[in-house]
Amino acid sequence: MASGTGRRRGAVAAASVVALAGLAVPSAGADDGVTTSGGVVHLANVPKPESMGRSPNSDLAFTGDYAIGGNYSGFVVYDISEPAAPRIVAEVVCPGGQGDVSVSGDLLYFSVDYPRAGDECGAPSAPATDADAFEGLRIFDISDKANPQYVAAVPTDCGSHTNTLVPGADGRSDVVYVSSYSPSEAFPNCRPPHDKITVIEVPHDAPEDAAVVSEPVLFPDGGHETTTGCHDITAYPARGLAAAACLGDGLLLDITDPLRPEVVERVQDENFAFWHSATFTNDARNVVFTDELGSGSSATCNERIGPERGANAVYALDTSGESPELEFRSYYKLPRHQSDTENCVAHNGSLIPVPGQDFFVQAWYQGGVSVIDLNDPDRPVEVGHFDRGPFHPTQLRTAGSWSAYYYNGHVYSSDMERGFDVLALTDPRFAGAESVRQDEFNPQSQPELPD
Repeated sequence: MASGTGRRRGAVAAASVVALAGLAVPSAGADDGVTTSGGVVHLANVPKPESMGRSPNSDLAFTGDYAIGGNYSGFVVYDISEPAAPRIVAEVVCPGGQGDVSVSGDLLYFSVDYPRAGDECGAPSAPATDADAFEGLRIFDISDKANPQYVAAVPTDCGSHTNTLVPGADGRSDVVYVSSYSPSEAFPNCRPPHDKITVIEVPHDAPEDAAVVSEPVLFPDGGHETTTGCHDITAYPARGLAAAACLGDGLLLDITDPLRPEVVERVQDENFAFWHSATFTNDARNVVFTDELGSGSSATCNERIGPERGANAVYALDTSGESPELEFRSYYKLPRHQSDTENCVAHNGSLIPVPGQDFFVQAWYQGGVSVIDLNDPDRPVEVGHFDRGPFHPTQLRTAGSWSAYYYNGHVYSSDMERGFDVLALTDPRFAGAESVRQDEFNPQSQPELPD
């Protein structure tokens, strides 16, 4: 399907969604091989529910006392009102791959990156060569956390690998940036050059009318030779900026008009294999880009690969001139070498909201969760960690922490295979963070935090 408008799902779609309420309990062996440092405490683990089958967990978003955990087969709603005893309140089975999630009030946006024979939840998989296959964005109503309802589907070219929420300028709609990549002449809905992103507008009072409103071309010159689209975009709406990680390129976007993002700066790095994601410091003076060397399935946290590949790259952001400029400052690579059976590389993280300080918590797949001091952008250092032993002792299996985010006093980690983890940070240097409370948190739509 070509890009188009959203379509109403109604009762038929609701019947295709399985929503279950239940109490999760810590799994036996969840702490096997765990090591921690720097006052990091592992409080709880909720195993991946059986309804998600063998599909991996993916990203997280937060609303009130709930965390929404994406999965390649759907999503799970966790009640985190008691962080040390989280429980599952809903399991929504709706396969489509990737399962990137964002929340806005009563709405949930869910990325579908594997072609399906239709846009309904029960549709079987389909080949990318099928012009009638669906990929794109699904929209759910989560006003009843125990019984989410499927509202609409918006097809997008090349599907939706990730999605980024930006508040609409009118206050009555959401703008969603859809990133995707890897086109082919054989794919009727994903042909090269795929040098664009997709912009969807969702009216709050009529989400079934969600529609593609623009497809900005970010690489009119084609970009880096490896760039075939973008992997992820992190917006900082309060600053009118976004940072886009686009395989071979890192971009800075002006999003003062959310419907018409414009490229204002571009950087490349010979040590980066795959520009994956980005995070601004709260003062927007620095941007941390990540390199997902080996696409997340390789063992790269070792002496052989070294400290400058599969790492974070910290860039200083200068907005004092006519046009913003990014200047490389340093790399940060996980200092704890992992075994050859552990996939490990830089992945998703967020700021720890200590006023006036730059601390970052980040997932590294089987490298675990790293707590990083970014206060000197030339010398970022690990000051704490949470790590498990290998998922398999003799074989390289893709597993580990996909995302690790700080939200309202705790760190929450989505482990691809072992489920949902809750961590506490007890080091005094983070004492100011627990007072920062948010009603909603989408890590790819950064809020401006108290300074």
